[in-house]
Amino acid sequence: MPKIVNHRERREEVVEAARRIILREGIEAATTRAIAKEAGYSNGVLTHYFADKDEIMLSALRSSHRRIVERLRAKLAGLAGLAALRELLLDNLPLDDERARESGLEVGFWGRSLTSPALLEAQRAEAGELRYLVRSLLGAAAADGEIATGEDLDDVAERLLALVDGLSLHRLLYPDRLGAERAQRLLEAELDRLRRPAGP
Repeated sequence: MPKIVNHRERREEVVEAARRIILREGIEAATTRAIAKEAGYSNGVLTHYFADKDEIMLSALRSSHRRIVERLRAKLAGLAGLAALRELLLDNLPLDDERARESGLEVGFWGRSLTSPALLEAQRAEAGELRYLVRSLLGAAAADGEIATGEDLDDVAERLLALVDGLSLHRLLYPDRLGAERAQRLLEAELDRLRRPAGP
């Protein structure tokens, strides 16, 4: 009797194999040969389920983002305004091994996205969703009187996101200079400034 193949499950196995390699060894190590070996399949199986390597990479990126969203959903349950914004931004910093691997995966995709329209589109869509959430939480915090800044909240959102990206990159590149506690303190100091009225 012929073996019944669950195509969706097999595709997910390949995607997770790619994700594991990227998290463990970096994006450059995720060759089609390495992905096939990690998944326990031949290269031919990969070509049966994916058009090219970029499609595998895109699926791995989306898989990583889904895991982050699931974790965030649990962390943000019952929170609103500034408290929710704090948790959201801190979760995007590489303050532990898991998030350091996730940040490394994300940064690895930045360079590749510049030469892959599909990856760039996915990156921009994900970044747009994060920016929308940050801006919405800022708006809710302002409406509730939690923050007292005279700045345009769109500008505040951009600055917070740029700070998270910059701290994340420095934390990965210079961990001896920027420890987890210091990175968290710098982010929280920026949030604290929103609670005070803008200076003259």
